[in-house]
Amino acid sequence: MKGPAIFLAQFAGTKPPFDKLETMAQWAAGLGYVGVQVPTDPALFDVELAAKSQSYCDDVAGKLADRDITISELSTHLQGQLVAMHPAYAPQFAAFAPAELRDKPSAWQEWATQQLRHAAKASQRLKLKAHATFSGALLWHTVYPWPQRPAGLVEAGFAELAKRWRPILDAFEDAGVDVAFEIHPGEDLHDGVTFERFLEAVGNHKRANILYDPSHFLLQQLDYAAFIDLYHERIKAFHVKDAEFRPSGRSGVYGGYQGWVDRPGRFRSPGDGQIDFKRIFSKFAQYNYQGWAVLEWECALKHPEDGAREGAPFIREHMIRTTTHAFDDFAASSADPKTHSRILGLDP
Repeated sequence: MKGPAIFLAQFAGTKPPFDKLETMAQWAAGLGYVGVQVPTDPALFDVELAAKSQSYCDDVAGKLADRDITISELSTHLQGQLVAMHPAYAPQFAAFAPAELRDKPSAWQEWATQQLRHAAKASQRLKLKAHATFSGALLWHTVYPWPQRPAGLVEAGFAELAKRWRPILDAFEDAGVDVAFEIHPGEDLHDGVTFERFLEAVGNHKRANILYDPSHFLLQQLDYAAFIDLYHERIKAFHVKDAEFRPSGRSGVYGGYQGWVDRPGRFRSPGDGQIDFKRIFSKFAQYNYQGWAVLEWECALKHPEDGAREGAPFIREHMIRTTTHAFDDFAASSADPKTHSRILGLDP
């Protein structure tokens, strides 16, 4: 495992040091991070230019290296959302599209698809192994349906989702980079079953993988540790984010349209919620996870800069350097067949 790293999306802004990638990198390094997950926001990183220019990528990587920081992954969460968007959500997602296209929802999918293609090439130029994104959603408005879904609707939805993503996955295959879908409510890929449906629809594509964030599983009351047992071979990215779920007599999983502070389920800074990170990091050590551990700050209570400051040591303290030998090797006996026979009582 590599880390600690920090996802910059929730910190980016218009005031220093949060207005430029290199100053954000210096800020992150000062807190103890060694990596940054970079959103492909033009204010921070020009993904189209990066796809075309090795010198631009080398310049960005060099500026970060000068600050003892490397890029863990690029992120296209906003663009991924527009690859597959139900028209009902267009007013809410309009800000995800470039200014010149915001009044043209019919153009968003093509733009977003090209953005993902750029991200594949940019990731290759930066020698990255994985890329973080969202799947988008065509079916989310039917997740708890009334009246019931018509027969075949789910299959049709995943067939269309696969049709949109298959060429993008092929582009990432050409680049040698894994697509790590953040499994997230609001996306058609929001749990293990929906990821399996998608994987089947794209023919078990090698590049269709997972960004693991346990906070989204706790709020769904899904076993986040068992998820690693089931899908560890497909987990290529990891958001370290905590959460808590405290249902009441008034509200439960759906939250009652309340703000985050008042919901029974809410995100917290690592260590402030209910997630057993020792168990999670142990699972990743068990399965030899090779990706990054990336703090994502989305706490409903704590100031973001305090969450960032606490995040690096939290991740570092939980990362496990795996052992190179068994604890009882010192007491090992001979492995020859004669010894085996004697232990089994076959050669008195």
